[in-house]
Amino acid sequence: MKPTTPPALLILAAGMGNRYGGLKQIDPVGPGGETIIDYSIYDALRAGFRKVVFVIRKDIEQPFRQAVGARFERRITVEYALQELDGLPQGFTFPADRTRPWGTMHAVLVAAGAISESFAVINADDFYGAESYRALAQHLQSGTANYAMVGFVLRNTLSDFGTVSRGVCQVDNENFLQGIIEMTNIEPDGVHAKNTDSAGRITKLSGDEVVSMNMWGFTPNVFGQLREQFQKFIRVNGSDVHSEAYLTNAVNELVMTGLARVKMLHTNDSWAGVTYREDHPRVVETVRRLIDRGDYPNRLWL
Repeated sequence: MKPTTPPALLILAAGMGNRYGGLKQIDPVGPGGETIIDYSIYDALRAGFRKVVFVIRKDIEQPFRQAVGARFERRITVEYALQELDGLPQGFTFPADRTRPWGTMHAVLVAAGAISESFAVINADDFYGAESYRALAQHLQSGTANYAMVGFVLRNTLSDFGTVSRGVCQVDNENFLQGIIEMTNIEPDGVHAKNTDSAGRITKLSGDEVVSMNMWGFTPNVFGQLREQFQKFIRVNGSDVHSEAYLTNAVNELVMTGLARVKMLHTNDSWAGVTYREDHPRVVETVRRLIDRGDYPNRLWL
């Protein structure tokens, strides 16, 4: 039996974009001043999502609500969840010299109180494309207990201006995820790509690999699983001021231990994103090309 509640969209927007040099989530990319988040919510609304939850930090809450959230409150249910350093399980404390957030796994967990329906997870600074939202919405409304991930081709997700982090995926012949290898230092290598690890070892990549861009579909059952994963992470890594609990690693652990099945969803959409400030013109160009093709109106919100 299919669920009657439309899915929610969880947008991870707590990062200030240190490499980018500002609050990149509110930089315009569309001709009417639209941000990447505008296009994400526009696509999500068309696909059937009816609630959005923003994960943000307390120090950007007011400008974010004014610059972003206020635009959507008459179009879709909007809620906020705050990702703070002290948002830890009972009995745990954070190092006094830690300044960075705990990572994407923790970001999803802080939204648990705002979500009771099936939901998608996306990054605030990634442009995923309309077909990706339609595929996720269809999966989330199918009534399946399986989770989902939208996969993208690695070479289409690289930056010309620095290295990027990507989860390189392995799938079986039924398109279920079998494992993810997290690589944090990937860069173009001619028509291919390469990753250099912390010891200087180089892994050559074809560029055709399917990678995770943090576009997921979950049922609320995932919150309990992530709580267990995060507690393990804190026990082992909580004293390391640079450690981050990645959602990709948590899902990979669930898959590898047989606690979850994740369906890989493929789309023909082109991903575009902003890791560095120099990436911004490319996203603007991508949006203009899609407008010219008729995929989006010249102004999203009339």
